Amino acid sequence: MPVPTEFAIPVTSEDPKKKKTEEEKTVDEKKTGTSKKKDEEDVDELSEEDQTLKNELEMLVERLREPNASLYRAALESLRSLIRTSTSSMTSVPKPLKFLRPHYPDLQKLYDSWPVSDDKSLFASILSVLAMTYSDTQPRGTLRYRLLSTSLRPEGSPTEDPGTWGHEYVRHLAAELGEEFIAQETPEVEETDASPGEKGPIGTIEELRDLGKQCATFLLQHNAEPDAVDLLEELEIVDQIADLVDENTFGRVCQYMIRCVNLLPPPDDISFLRTAHKIYVQQSKFPEALSLSIRLADPALVRADFKAPGNPLMKRQLAFLLARAQVPLQWLKEEGDEGDFGDDLPEDLLECMSNTRLSAQLREFGKEMGVLDAKSLEDVYKSHLEQTRSSAQPSADSARANLAGTFVNAFVNAGFGNDKLMVEAEEGNSWIYKNKDHGMMSAAASLGLSLLWDTDMGLTHIDKYTYSAEEHIKAGALFATGLLNCGVRTEADAALALLGEYVENKSVPLKTSAIMGLGMAYTGSHREDLLELLQPIVSDDGVTMELTSLATLALGFIFVGSGNGDLTGTILQTLMERADREDNGLDEKWGRFLALGLGLLYLGLQDQSDATIETLKAIEHPLSKTAQVIVEACAFAGTGNVLKIQTMLHFCDEHISKPKDEEEKDEDKDEEKKEEEKKDAPAEESKGKKPQDDTFQTFAVIAVAMISMGEDIGAEMSLRQFNHLMHYGEPVIRKAVPLAIGLVSASNPVLPILDTLSRYSHDNDLQVALNAIFAMGLVGAGTNNARLAQMLRQLAGYYYKEPDCLFMVRVAQGLVHMGKGTIGINPFFCDRTIMSRGGVAGLLAVLTAFTDSKGFILDKYHWMLYLLTPAMYPRFLITLDEELNNKPVTVRVGQAVDVVGQAGKPRTISGFQTHSTPVRLGTTERAELATEEFIPFSHALEGFVILQKNPGWEKEDKMEV
Repeated sequence: MPVPTEFAIPVTSEDPKKKKTEEEKTVDEKKTGTSKKKDEEDVDELSEEDQTLKNELEMLVERLREPNASLYRAALESLRSLIRTSTSSMTSVPKPLKFLRPHYPDLQKLYDSWPVSDDKSLFASILSVLAMTYSDTQPRGTLRYRLLSTSLRPEGSPTEDPGTWGHEYVRHLAAELGEEFIAQETPEVEETDASPGEKGPIGTIEELRDLGKQCATFLLQHNAEPDAVDLLEELEIVDQIADLVDENTFGRVCQYMIRCVNLLPPPDDISFLRTAHKIYVQQSKFPEALSLSIRLADPALVRADFKAPGNPLMKRQLAFLLARAQVPLQWLKEEGDEGDFGDDLPEDLLECMSNTRLSAQLREFGKEMGVLDAKSLEDVYKSHLEQTRSSAQPSADSARANLAGTFVNAFVNAGFGNDKLMVEAEEGNSWIYKNKDHGMMSAAASLGLSLLWDTDMGLTHIDKYTYSAEEHIKAGALFATGLLNCGVRTEADAALALLGEYVENKSVPLKTSAIMGLGMAYTGSHREDLLELLQPIVSDDGVTMELTSLATLALGFIFVGSGNGDLTGTILQTLMERADREDNGLDEKWGRFLALGLGLLYLGLQDQSDATIETLKAIEHPLSKTAQVIVEACAFAGTGNVLKIQTMLHFCDEHISKPKDEEEKDEDKDEEKKEEEKKDAPAEESKGKKPQDDTFQTFAVIAVAMISMGEDIGAEMSLRQFNHLMHYGEPVIRKAVPLAIGLVSASNPVLPILDTLSRYSHDNDLQVALNAIFAMGLVGAGTNNARLAQMLRQLAGYYYKEPDCLFMVRVAQGLVHMGKGTIGINPFFCDRTIMSRGGVAGLLAVLTAFTDSKGFILDKYHWMLYLLTPAMYPRFLITLDEELNNKPVTVRVGQAVDVVGQAGKPRTISGFQTHSTPVRLGTTERAELATEEFIPFSHALEGFVILQKNPGWEKEDKMEV
């Protein structure tokens, strides 16, 4: 908080501490000219009214110098009255302060000579106000005399409210309080020159805090809530603001505190969230309180907030919020409770919490939007608009084109369950058989995406493929079962029942599909029975690195953000044991998923990851550094922590020289000599290669995006950093930049970002181009953005001879039209204040696969594109009545505007349009009710919102008529 300088008038009067001789005075007068004449001119310039005021003030000061003590009280009261009337409006320096400034040093001496009395207390108050004009030469005088005034009052008498001297005085006092507190907290206490003969600290910490609370109370009552929060934060008692707010001020205080969280270092950010939560609980604002409990990931708070309201409709609204955040149901169980949670809950509440209504509501929403009919591949590609030569068009179906079609069909028709290729395919014309080997697996798995969240119909459709003789089709059906149940909790627990038995299967595709299917189905559930099922695979030395890594990744999805100590220990033990062996498998491409699984456990847990990072530093293997970067990035995901971003950028600075390149040059000169050298020293060469792994730099770039993505200013700054990295970075860094850009603005197609990615999609390095094309899909996911669709059509024509790039263009086209424009993948919801941990996990898993797209997505592991599923959620607003039936109401939808800290009641949206619910909401859009006919139970109008009739609305309406 800056120190107000409105009253820092330059010192022109003589210093009373120095006595000049007559000779010195005459010399000064000669130098400065006719000083007396100037004084006379100043007096002449004063208006008659000002001259009268000046004379009166000087007369009162003279009275204070007289020996008659009975005159003091009246003189002081008159001074107080004159100063207060002038400081009520602060457009310029008040006249009394201006006229009394030359007398301030004399008044200080006079004050010191007075005995302790009630009059001296009032004198100190007046000096405290006058000290504002001397703040440049005598720092913190205002605070010193304020505390002296308080200490001189008789015991039991009420202390004077600082606010009686005006708003500017309180602001000045608040600034000096912050300075003094910092000076006392630092080891070297700053010496002050507040008054002659006095040095050292001003008051005790306790006195400073008491005065700070008085100032904060005044600021809160006068619409200066941000100033009050800043002051108490400086005094390190921000939690005590909960006792000072009332029903009129709590809203602005909490909004400001929540907005500050991304700009604060730990542990202040957590302290602010907990204080805001405490205020919301005091004011019975249950949805706001629960949203903060979810951000804090505190099971005890979540449980208390969910059980607090007595209104059954409010309970249902909170249940919808818990379902959207995929909060583990174990968090809602009391310690010591036996049996499953929900045994004692009403059926309608359990239905809201389990997300079982999502599928039916999405189809109803699609019907309202006019997009219920299935979309064909040509509806998406619009090949007739592509600028390609007619001869270049392929005449026959190719396996790669059909595989691309599989993904496009799955993403475009996701959740609607009526696609023409798979669900409603004609008998004998099965799309699956138009694919080869692993393509069959992806084709069968696409059923899970088409029938997403529809657990009843979905299992019926998928069941027939689980009996297939073809191993890949069967594996795809198992994976589809997991995808189908993603984010939905059912009593039948079908996913575990169907997939559990295949975890021990000897067939690798079946085993892989079962493991990842369980990971998808139970993302964020923290189920202990799944830990027992999958943990042995992680710790088993005999299994391949592929299975170990995928089992770790699946457990990372299930226990995302849990910090599970038992699982962490197992993963670290596996890393240590494998690092000690020669054929450890850690050098394989799968190692990055092992590290990611570990990182997901600490998603959003900040400093709780310190012990794990220290342990990783002790492991001597290049994968260890990659794991350190991933764990730290996950721990601080969405926090906007500047120090961590700087750390990640330092990792990108390292220039790693690879001896392999030099060896290749030697090979051209003398191939035989090189082969002999290899035979002689294979051990030395392998040792030399180990430290030269640069994979960690790829993840450092993605880490910058992860940490900054939750905060608008940080995200904007990160884009500039990515631009620099793209210009000056190594190839391994350049290929990660498009992925990072895609992560920062998922489902948020902003023009500058689209243009940047479009430029990168024509890069000479095919890896960069591939990743840029996929990033375009991420940025536009579920938006139907016309400009982006046109860009992708142009790319399809540009890359018609490059099968890999064309495949990626098709996938990007499918992503842009995801769910026919109704499903987005941005992990932030509830007015972009809560980060979906499962959503972030899904995005990270896919981006990790793209760090080596040739080895994963463009090889036989293209099914990894389906790992986006946990991030997918409809971007709608559906209003419900008290019976949970759809209730159309009029709403305004526009771009969200940040109004935190602004005066009055400004509009929270701009450029709005009026619609009738249900409506689709963009990532940066916000909705508000157009009339006050209904009262919403949720503070953020998105997802499912329950409305209640406003009992006072009709009466007001009649009065207006």
